[in-house]
Amino acid sequence: QVQLVETGGGLVQAGGSLRLSCAASGSIFSFKYQGWYRQVSGKQREMVAYISGGIANYADSVKGRFTISANNRENTWYLQMNSLEPEDTAVYFCNADVTLIAGGNFRTWGQGTQVTVSS
Repeated sequence: QVQLVETGGGLVQAGGSLRLSCAASGSIFSFKYQGWYRQVSGKQREMVAYISGGIANYADSVKGRFTISANNRENTWYLQMNSLEPEDTAVYFCNADVTLIAGGNFRTWGQGTQVTVSS
C-alpha cells in the first residue's frame, strides 16, 4: 500500500557530507511518523532521527551533525549528514507510519542505502 525508496548513500571521507532522501508512494493521506534508522552488520538497527507531530528528534550520537526534514507535499523526507565519522558507516533505512487515504495506519520500511565513511 505504501512503498519507500531511499537514495543518496555512498562513499565519503570523514568530515564530509551526504544527503539521504526517502520518497514515499501509495495511498498516503498523512504521516504520523517519518524516520531514519541505521544498521551495522551484526548489530541491532538503531534510530538516527525522526519527525513526529512536527518535532524532530535525534540520537545523541548525531545531534548537531545530522538534520532531518520533510517535504510532505512531495511525500519525501531527508537526512542531511554533516561532519561524517567512520562510526556513521552503516546501512540507512527510512521508516514511516502512514495514515492511509482509506483509513487506518500502515508502517513500512525502505530497502536501505549504504553509507560508508572512510578515515
